[in-house]
Amino acid sequence: MYSIELKNMEFFAHHGCFEEEQIIGNNFVVNLTVHGDFSKAAKSDDIEDALNYQELYDIVKEQMAIKSHLLENVAKRIGDKLIKRFPQISKYSLRIDKINPPLGGKLYSSSVTLDYPDEQ
Repeated sequence: MYSIELKNMEFFAHHGCFEEEQIIGNNFVVNLTVHGDFSKAAKSDDIEDALNYQELYDIVKEQMAIKSHLLENVAKRIGDKLIKRFPQISKYSLRIDKINPPLGGKLYSSSVTLDYPDEQ
């Protein structure tokens, strides 16, 4: 089992329940870890056998650009696209941080984490 991580991907997007968030936007940080049997690429040393990091990033970027009220919705859309595009992924963990959310006090971020499959 291998793990591939894309750490601290930064996006500006328009996610949130408040109208101002949908208009003004906010900064987000996304962390993604995918697990699977990527041994074919390890043996062949051929990019054609590898899980393409650029495509992973592009899926996250594409979904972050679509307005949503809830980060849970964004996370689900990203996860659904990952599994559809890369069936060799057996599990993943995806965390989306909204930086400086408008909650009336000082805090660095609010976050949603989606783990697949759900390990409960």
